Amino acid sequence: MSARSKARKRALDILFESDIRKSSALELLSARPPEDLSQGEYSTSLVSGVVEHQEKIDELIVTYAQGWDMDRMPAIDRNILRIAIYEILWRSEIDDSVAVSQAVELATDLSTKDSAAYINGVLGRIIILKPSFAI
Repeated sequence: MSARSKARKRALDILFESDIRKSSALELLSARPPEDLSQGEYSTSLVSGVVEHQEKIDELIVTYAQGWDMDRMPAIDRNILRIAIYEILWRSEIDDSVAVSQAVELATDLSTKDSAAYINGVLGRIIILKPSFAI
């Protein structure tokens, strides 16, 4: 597993915990000992970026995750999508295809059997429409 893959997984852990506990992701992040944050810098930037842009990210998920309410969507899928959308729209140094493949890999490893294909479809729509978004 690459360093960035580990960082994405760590960011996902924090965002997922925050989502489930209905607590601040940034507070959870700051409470972690530095050695507990594998690839701390990139994990931190992902969590911070998702938190900063969460309103817009969630709006996009609601709009393009056809047939799913945010509340009905598994929390793990919701947070995988948040990380990937943040990377696609606000991290220009990350190739869109890398963000999608990493999200699909996380979904394959951590979520339901249908999640990877669903996440791939949502992110595909986001990438196609990316030039038209006002961010």
